[in-house]
Amino acid sequence: MLDFIVKGGIILWIIMALSLVGLAIIIERALYFRSIKTDEEKLFQRVKASVEKGHYEEALSICDNNESPLSALIKVGIEYRTFPEAAQKEVLKDAAAQEVPRLERSISTLGTIAHIAPLLGLLGTVTGTMKAFGVLGRFGAVADPSILALGISEALITTVGGIVVAVPAVIFYNLLVTKVNLILLKMENQVTALIMMINSEKFRSRAAAEVATGLEVKHGADL
Repeated sequence: MLDFIVKGGIILWIIMALSLVGLAIIIERALYFRSIKTDEEKLFQRVKASVEKGHYEEALSICDNNESPLSALIKVGIEYRTFPEAAQKEVLKDAAAQEVPRLERSISTLGTIAHIAPLLGLLGTVTGTMKAFGVLGRFGAVADPSILALGISEALITTVGGIVVAVPAVIFYNLLVTKVNLILLKMENQVTALIMMINSEKFRSRAAAEVATGLEVKHGADL
């Protein structure tokens, strides 16, 4: 294995370094998404229970003590609960846009690695081929084929290394982007459900107030 790496030259070392960076990004994002999934399920249930009771300050306090992207959206939804529905949707859209960079952190770097790894492999192919032809140019017919093989090995090994790094990087990049989109969609649905609950609560309160007012007016007329 070490001999394989040595034959690949400096470009293969660069490709290997990129593979380690890509692996670190994949592991970090996977752990992050797993943690917020658990936290956000608990957060949503706690906030929902507070909203059902009309305890909005308590719900906001719960959001303040949670650093997940969902908590930021829920907090905005509760704070703008008295605004018209169109205004609520607009501020939620802006709040979701602000959370996207946190969810997509380092994913663009993984995409860059997926794109440049095969290009580095191609560069290694070119430099390795140039070395092989350089040997032929200096010595003509080479008595020791191993001298010529060094350049050819570098040309082939870097190509393989670039492809080996690029393929999983592309796969995981697409998986992570899809995961971010699903998380955003789920958060939007959860916040929309809470807003509908808040709005229906406001409607019930308003209806109850109107009924109470009507009864008072009727009672006054009877007197």
